[in-house]
Amino acid sequence: MRPSADEWCFLPYVRDHGISGLTGKFYSHDNGRIANGWLVGLYAEPGVAGHQWFGLVSAVLMVGLLWAVIALVVRRTGLRVPRGVALFVATMVAVVFLLASANTYKTFYWPAASVSHTVAPVLACASVIPLLLARGRRGRIAALIFAVPAGVFLGTLSEETSAVVLVVLATVVLLAGKVFTERARRLARGWSFATMAGVGIGLLLLVTSPGSHRRRQRFGAGTSMLDQASLSASLHHYVQILGTIFSTWQYLGAIAAGLLLGLTVRGRASRGLLPCRPLLLAGAGALVFLVSGYLCIVITYPAFGKRVVITERTWNDYLLLYVLLLAGIGVLLGRALRRRSPETLKLVPLATGLGAIVVCAGGCVSLAGPLHTLGRHIHVRAEQWDRQDRWLRAQSAAGAKVLPYKPLHVGKMLEPFSTPGGWPASCVAEYYHVQRVTKAKHLP
Repeated sequence: MRPSADEWCFLPYVRDHGISGLTGKFYSHDNGRIANGWLVGLYAEPGVAGHQWFGLVSAVLMVGLLWAVIALVVRRTGLRVPRGVALFVATMVAVVFLLASANTYKTFYWPAASVSHTVAPVLACASVIPLLLARGRRGRIAALIFAVPAGVFLGTLSEETSAVVLVVLATVVLLAGKVFTERARRLARGWSFATMAGVGIGLLLLVTSPGSHRRRQRFGAGTSMLDQASLSASLHHYVQILGTIFSTWQYLGAIAAGLLLGLTVRGRASRGLLPCRPLLLAGAGALVFLVSGYLCIVITYPAFGKRVVITERTWNDYLLLYVLLLAGIGVLLGRALRRRSPETLKLVPLATGLGAIVVCAGGCVSLAGPLHTLGRHIHVRAEQWDRQDRWLRAQSAAGAKVLPYKPLHVGKMLEPFSTPGGWPASCVAEYYHVQRVTKAKHLP
């Protein structure tokens, strides 16, 4: 991995002003996303090394957080699963979430997009971990207190993820009486209200920031997103996006992984979720996904216009919810199949489980080919980038003020001179301490 697009501007700014300086720039000038600026600063501060390690570190982090959430949900419902099953489900969810995209580079490997639209929904999902770990009165109070700053962080990290969180938690509040046992109902509602309050505070900080105001002016957004024409166009494009998502068969791997969890789980759900409302859970989940996804399109449409259909990185804010919903449906199907199969027909769950494993394996194999090709392209670009980087640094050290730069494209990424005005050519010049760079046709 090597820097590209926006990161050309992040690198010199963090070098000269530090992480706090970039965070302040995000708030006052770029987009108002304070938490987003801080996370970008964390990987930009080490320079190129931060980009090289970002994919591995973020993948391990996301799998670990999803594993913790799944394992804790199973445990808090009073159930048990064989060792490794929860990790397998978390890994399969992460595989299809990160790699089944139409543009894996932008959704996962490109750090700037991953922080805003891929890591953000996983962090939102992980915010429930303190609640799931809470034991006793003090633990529950601590979870409620933690929910507020966690919500503020999410609110200043991503508007789209925040919209998904608010829709999910509002649904939890409305359906708590039908979905949770009496023991868990009050806590679930209290935690949801606390998190929603935190997200609301974070969004208020973001929306009222100078950076957000400048961004809305730059894209002509604001009240335009609520215009009838904008809402209709958003719905039209959302239907197109759903067509792509629903036709991506690799997402069946999430259902298959959930099915394995449902087939192997043991015990009776004595705490937390009531086991007798699978249709309500599945229906509510589907509705939440559809509504929150549409809200995300409404938010992003003023900035991207009709390109929102091909801006796959922005889908991830609600795509994780879709993948988790599929896994949850798989769990419900597995549980139902196991309960209804008589003792004399134990081969039915066994055959189903083997079929689920085949689906998971098939999905992974189908993703391996495109991933290998993308890896080759990334490797070639890295070699070319390093070669040009060494030459530019040597010329700059020798006193050159104007240098040629050859754009190095990968994953449909924008590079200097890809757009009118040469953005972000001025940031490239700043990075190499020269006055400007010109477009070159060949590597030096």
